[in-house]
Amino acid sequence: MLSIKQGFRNIKEDYVDGSHWILKSVAAFVLVYVLIAMVLGFYWNSEPDVLPPSNNQAVTGAATTTALLNVATTLLDKPGGYLSNDVSLPGVWMDNIPNWEYGVLIQVRDLSRALRKDFSRSQSQSTEDVDLAVAEPQFNFDSQSWMLPSSEGEYRTGINALGRYLERLSDQQQSQAQFYARADNLTRWLGDVETRLGSLSQRLSASVGQMRLNTDLAGDASATQSTITSSELEIKTPWSQIDDVFYEARGASWALIQLLHAIEVDFSSVLEKKNALVSLRQIIRELEATQETLWSPMIMNGSGFGLMANHSLVMASYISRANAGIIDLRELLTQG
Repeated sequence: MLSIKQGFRNIKEDYVDGSHWILKSVAAFVLVYVLIAMVLGFYWNSEPDVLPPSNNQAVTGAATTTALLNVATTLLDKPGGYLSNDVSLPGVWMDNIPNWEYGVLIQVRDLSRALRKDFSRSQSQSTEDVDLAVAEPQFNFDSQSWMLPSSEGEYRTGINALGRYLERLSDQQQSQAQFYARADNLTRWLGDVETRLGSLSQRLSASVGQMRLNTDLAGDASATQSTITSSELEIKTPWSQIDDVFYEARGASWALIQLLHAIEVDFSSVLEKKNALVSLRQIIRELEATQETLWSPMIMNGSGFGLMANHSLVMASYISRANAGIIDLRELLTQG
């Protein structure tokens, strides 16, 4: 009888020892995994440097298309890859770079639409380019789709279609792929840029919150709107979204710097004729200021004239000046 009890006791002790060993192994694995994720997260959280300007002058439109390809490719191939749809550590913890990616993605979408709708067509009744008709909707796929299909897979398809367009554009033996560097085409795309920067500027400025008069219908006595709104509005970006808007603005500015450098190459004759080259370069300089190193470990949100810094207001200043430059540039381009 004693031997049977002793046997059960030994089995119980072995089971307890085995359970402890399994628990310790699992705990050690989780600890190592978390530490590796933290190191990777720190590395992945760094923003890519601004790529050098493309000097691809082989054919009109090559510089702009190359810049768009480089921006879209960097979005997927930077350290950590594309993080906006990650469901595992460390990507699922991170929000700064995913918001940066969204800012870049919006600019990719806008220019790919402009390529399909304006730059590659001689007039409104002309046929759209077959590859750009593929690329533009691919970039408008859900930015947070993890699989079946994944965002990266859809965007890669768009990149491949852009590459085919660039290859045909550079082939002097065929004339189906075209890029028309005209002032009206450029003005329409700059209108999209103006709208995007204006929205970012407003959202950044609203980090401190303020009461504003409703100017939605100002300037047109006959204008109407769907529903009645108050004559005075409180505009304030929620505190949880302040850093999101900041990094979205950083990403959008990062992409625009490179795209505008390429526009300077492809539209050089148009800009010189309108005496607008210096205006474009000043816009690029304002946007370059948004890429300065951020020394604070977090986005500060002090009041406008308080003791603490407000990084959103500083970013809004640069974005607003760039946006004002875009408005002036569009006016120059529309003048005879």
